[in-house]
Amino acid sequence: MKNCIFCAIAGKKKEAEILHENDKMVVIRDIRPSAPVHLLIIPKKHIDSVNELEESDKELVGEMVLLAKKMARERGIGSGYQLRVNVGKDGGQIIPHLHLHLLGGWKEDK
Repeated sequence: MKNCIFCAIAGKKKEAEILHENDKMVVIRDIRPSAPVHLLIIPKKHIDSVNELEESDKELVGEMVLLAKKMARERGIGSGYQLRVNVGKDGGQIIPHLHLHLLGGWKEDK
């Protein structure tokens, strides 16, 4: 999609600290974190939101979740974290490109 920041990051046209990359996805830190660990799992394929997912995207969505699990373990938060997908402006989605938020790192006071 034209002028999509996530497409530009995935296509290496916009600089970002890519923490993980494979042929289908990139993982970056959220620039406005709302948790000690706040990563974005972004598919390279442009899909505006969950509302535009097709049957053929099932495998991609599954891979996003599995990659989030891997990244949580690597960041030391594998014992507890949140996965969040915002859908549409009314649902808090700021960038119209499907992405999965991985949030964690909160520690209970002992």
